[in-house]
Amino acid sequence: MSRTLTRCSLSVALLMIIAPAWAQSHAGMDHSKMDHSKMDHSKMDHATMDHASLDHAAMGHGTHTTDLPREPIPEVTDADRAAAFPSIDHGAMEHAPDLHSLLLINRLEGWDGKHGTGQAWEASGWVGSNINRLWLRSEGERSGGRTDAADLEVLYGRSVSPWWDVLVGVKQDFRPADSRTWAAFGVQGLAPYKFETSATAYVGEGGQVMATAEVEYELLLTNRLILQPLVEATVAAKDEQEHGIGSGLNKVEAGLRLRYEFSRRFAPYIGISHERMFGGTADYHRAAGEHLRDTRWVAGVRVWF
Repeated sequence: MSRTLTRCSLSVALLMIIAPAWAQSHAGMDHSKMDHSKMDHSKMDHATMDHASLDHAAMGHGTHTTDLPREPIPEVTDADRAAAFPSIDHGAMEHAPDLHSLLLINRLEGWDGKHGTGQAWEASGWVGSNINRLWLRSEGERSGGRTDAADLEVLYGRSVSPWWDVLVGVKQDFRPADSRTWAAFGVQGLAPYKFETSATAYVGEGGQVMATAEVEYELLLTNRLILQPLVEATVAAKDEQEHGIGSGLNKVEAGLRLRYEFSRRFAPYIGISHERMFGGTADYHRAAGEHLRDTRWVAGVRVWF
């Protein structure tokens, strides 16, 4: 018994001497130089690890909790929608004292066709407020040193929606052989998919009724290079042989113009245009020895002020 106690005392004394020395040597080890990739982790017995004794709270896993409850996102109400999308008060806009104006020369060009050369223009301008405007529109054509067709329209326009205006006024034709006055009624604006649309009906002397519709579209190839297709058609209600007008579809013009905008106010262009007459109008022009269709190369400039 005494021998056993002696051995235990020696063992305890030996541990008290070795433990501090081992702890000091382990603290001085450089763990960054140890190659942990060569350690055989497969031989570690994870089953014998006492996971229950791990203090997860001390490891920081409990710090993500909060005592404050999370509030749900409130539902959108009708009042929220009304505040985000307020209705446009056209009455308030109408009383705005500011006047604005614009002059756009959409086409000022020279053309070279199969049956000759010439010049053409199309321009429009307005002055007024956001609701009420006075419009001026003009277009015409020259060939062989003389004016074949020219007109001027003076119209009152009123905005009926953010994208559309209704127009009413008069149109005066200035042609050497046919000078006539028409009452004009129409609409113009931006159709869905950004088609610029204009449709106008004209009531002239003798009960003649004609209508013109024009559709344009601007395709941006780059920020400055723009391709502009155009289609224009004219119809008449009855025959007027003395004026070379037949009932039904008179004429269709289709064009394609490519312009480069050095600035938004100045853009030269080149393009091609084709026009053709139909129905009774074609018969009257054929009898007069005139051509019924023509394809033209055009070059011009588009400016606005």
